[in-house]
Amino acid sequence: MSRPRRSLPAAADPATAPDHSPASPPRTEAGTTDPTPPSASPSAAGNAGVHPVDERRPLGRILLFGVQHVLVMAATPISAIFLMSATLRLNAGLTVDLLSAAFVLSGVGSLIQSLGLWKFGPRLPFVMLPGGAPLILFLAIADEHGLRVATGAVVLTAVFTFAVLPLFARLLTYFPPLVIGTMIVIVGVNLVKVGALLVTGRPGEHDFAAPGHLALGLATIGFTVVGHLLLRGVLRQLSVMLGLVAGTVLALALGDVSLGHLGQGGWVDVPRLMPFGSPRFDVLAALPLMLYSLASMAEATGQTVINAEAVGKEIDQRVAVPKTIRGDALVSAFGGLFGLPLMVTSGENIGIVRVTGVRSRFVTAAAGLFLIAIGFLAPVTRAISVVPAPVVGGTAMVVFAVITVLGVQMLARCDLDRHTNTFICAVALALGLLPILVPDVYQGFPASVRILLESGVAVGAFVAAVLNVLFHHVGPALAARLSVRPGPDLRTEGNR
Repeated sequence: MSRPRRSLPAAADPATAPDHSPASPPRTEAGTTDPTPPSASPSAAGNAGVHPVDERRPLGRILLFGVQHVLVMAATPISAIFLMSATLRLNAGLTVDLLSAAFVLSGVGSLIQSLGLWKFGPRLPFVMLPGGAPLILFLAIADEHGLRVATGAVVLTAVFTFAVLPLFARLLTYFPPLVIGTMIVIVGVNLVKVGALLVTGRPGEHDFAAPGHLALGLATIGFTVVGHLLLRGVLRQLSVMLGLVAGTVLALALGDVSLGHLGQGGWVDVPRLMPFGSPRFDVLAALPLMLYSLASMAEATGQTVINAEAVGKEIDQRVAVPKTIRGDALVSAFGGLFGLPLMVTSGENIGIVRVTGVRSRFVTAAAGLFLIAIGFLAPVTRAISVVPAPVVGGTAMVVFAVITVLGVQMLARCDLDRHTNTFICAVALALGLLPILVPDVYQGFPASVRILLESGVAVGAFVAAVLNVLFHHVGPALAARLSVRPGPDLRTEGNR
């Protein structure tokens, strides 16, 4: 039975953390304990007492693995900015400025979350990205109130996050593994859907589910599987990137890649501060984004815990989770000044960590440096943008599905043989997956209510947390109180 307070070890110092977490030993694909985890290397063996998360690998390998992270996640900032540009009808110059800012701030955020800076960043292998629900809300505010109000709303939301974080941190004691595991399953399913839409396109588009796109996405998955099956050592750890490269080469051979724009434009892009003018601060206009930030904090909780699970490192979530959220808020505040929507720590790279077995946070820090470089080097941005969406989607589906499996693994340790735990998980999954599987199911509700209901992760986490408290704490307490209530004195009743 879960307890209102988890007995978690204090946050380990990176220099003295144990090599393997006793609670989460590395496991092989078959599920048995692996005495030689894939991240182990001669350097790790020679550095007894250094956890793989804090392991400093050879520079060449760190850079290579960092490129792999960038290739898998680079489509997200590109698609986010292109969607923003198309929706708001921005000119080419503004689009280039925003794309440069998106890459630079994604890199800065990845560095903060991976390396840690005072009370910012949990020192776990994380990357940061724009996009998703915050982008949609940003566009809605911009459409109704203007871009200056939308950028002001981002800054206000970052300040709001800092303000409510102390209260939210106290509620973390009511997020046991049963709640976190349920939330991670919902996150994984949602991300798989995002990857699948990159392959198929969106319903209603003229080329939705085109056979050629489906074949390209499935071929990319096949290349990744073959690489993971046949390759060994470092090459096997790079199977995700090699599958993506092979899919791009196939697309090029089929004529699905356009290289015409590679030689266009200059060599250097510099993010422009306040590209839409100075932000305007309107609390009422920012309210939808502020409400969403509550859901974002719940999602950051799950991602921090599952990231630690994936790398086998024990954390005190009451310390690590606020560090993740502070990092998100800090980078988002600067992002608003550069015309961007909220920046959020992404779960996309967690699947890569699990597939490759490379757990060093310096790899995602290297990815952060690459992202910053891409933001300033226009030719690199253009080169990455030629990778077809179906290829990125095929790779993403595999990586994101791993996150779902991690959530299932966490739930497997929550005694689901008990009917109560099964019931809690089932109800939370049903309500959390509803807006993911049936889009616009809440379109008839008021906008302020719809913001929260359409976040399946937030709904699933809230339902699981409330049911956990009701069934495991309130219910037993009431039963115990009723069981000790004094009954009638039979002797007195008999003498009457």
